[in-house]
Amino acid sequence: MTHYDYIVIGAGSAGCVVANRLTEDSDTTVLLLEAGNPDTKPEIQIPAECLSLLGSEVDWGYFSEPEPYLNNRKIFCPRGKVLGGSSSINIMIYLRGNPHDYNHWQSLGNPGWSYQDVLPYFKKSEHQQRGASEFHGVDGELSVTDHIAPAVVSQCFIDAAVALGYDHNPDSNAMQQEGAGLYQLTIKDGKRHSTAAAFLLPILQRPNLTVMTGALVTRLLFEDTHAVGVEYLHEGTLHQVRVNQEVILSAGTFDSPKLLLLSGIGDAEQLQALGIPVVADLPGVGQNLQDHPVVSVAHEATQDLHTASTSSIAEAGLFLHTEGNLNAAPDLQFLFGPVVLAPPGYAHSGLGFTSFVCLTHPQNIGSVSLRSPDPKDAPMFRMNYLQSEADVQKLVTGIKLLRHLFNASALDEFRGKEIAPGADKQSDVALDAYVRETCSTVWHPVGTCKMGTDPMAVVDPELRVHGIDGLRVVDASIMPTITTGNTNAPTIMIGEKAADLIKAADRASQQVLSAIRAIS
Repeated sequence: MTHYDYIVIGAGSAGCVVANRLTEDSDTTVLLLEAGNPDTKPEIQIPAECLSLLGSEVDWGYFSEPEPYLNNRKIFCPRGKVLGGSSSINIMIYLRGNPHDYNHWQSLGNPGWSYQDVLPYFKKSEHQQRGASEFHGVDGELSVTDHIAPAVVSQCFIDAAVALGYDHNPDSNAMQQEGAGLYQLTIKDGKRHSTAAAFLLPILQRPNLTVMTGALVTRLLFEDTHAVGVEYLHEGTLHQVRVNQEVILSAGTFDSPKLLLLSGIGDAEQLQALGIPVVADLPGVGQNLQDHPVVSVAHEATQDLHTASTSSIAEAGLFLHTEGNLNAAPDLQFLFGPVVLAPPGYAHSGLGFTSFVCLTHPQNIGSVSLRSPDPKDAPMFRMNYLQSEADVQKLVTGIKLLRHLFNASALDEFRGKEIAPGADKQSDVALDAYVRETCSTVWHPVGTCKMGTDPMAVVDPELRVHGIDGLRVVDASIMPTITTGNTNAPTIMIGEKAADLIKAADRASQQVLSAIRAIS
């Protein structure tokens, strides 16, 4: 049977980083397994085509169960099924989150995850167009750039926010997150720069790296509670492969818990009910699902907005506090773009612009579970958006703020009539109904294999699965709480930090072996 030092499951935002860093040592062999195919679909490379990728063959195309607080609607939750994972289908915004996010992680019992601890890993990945600074690096693989040709209306959105008293903030990844500005993007030479393009494509010739696409991992293999390999389905045939050191699970917030559950790691009672032998009773697997819920305010435009092929669709943004606590992370994020992205029932085929109101720290907590013991079945999940009335009211507040901003003189030359929610929806009751009717996801699910030491934690602060040897989870699912903003950059950081943790563990193991040999 074939052996590798490490097996990485999932070539997404974290998995590509881990595979790159581990194979820097030419003596370390890595197998990278990806259920999707190579990232050859032309639209992947064209930033403005990002929305056309959703629901395509490079998207898992998941739907939630009926959401009880959203009029029992099922919510479409795209996830990348391709090399690069969701970094190959997202809107390319590079946001790290807020320092409070990481300091909070550490306060929850995760030493080594404070902002000062993780900042070097953000900088390590980054090739920042603006140059090196206290907050940015230039020696990394990932291209982080300014918009090449942002729409004029996007700058007008920023001008409107400044006119209303908000700060102009050209870099929400630096000293301050609050304020309005153009987002930076993971784009290189006018094309999407996914983790596959940044971390994987340049190293495909390394002889110690094997990349296999179209490989659906069906279960992890154990000897007692030690992970010794994986089983995967490729071209209709089951294969098994063994690991010398560790299995690294980087399948994402929905599929990492799914694979743990299929392999007997999770709530023992639920596993037994499905006839799955229990390897480790970890009730937190699949729990703690968090995401950023959004609603939109869309307007017709009175003239062509000239959206470039290099547009990320969401070009400008604003972070703010609604509760006046400037010593906490912002609680609202706005994402503005020169396109109409109105919810179902508010269709508009003409010119327009849209801003999403995004709750950065909502109170909704959902869960992921197995639909059946069949690995080919999609995971079953419910987000529980708007289970808190406070979240509804905060989104209503966000809509009112956006309406105020959209009525600023800076947007006079572009503003047509309001498409959504529409001029007929003015009262709090009407806006509350609009929120529940249209609230959806901004595609940032995290947290289902959370890091910590409490009874519901799945991995420890070094991302090792509790009670299991030789197995780590390395992706957005380990976040104990969601970050303030888009989650791709934090997931890449997790991959960078995990690679160093894995290397350190390997060095420690080698030192122990050397000491034993010296004694014997």
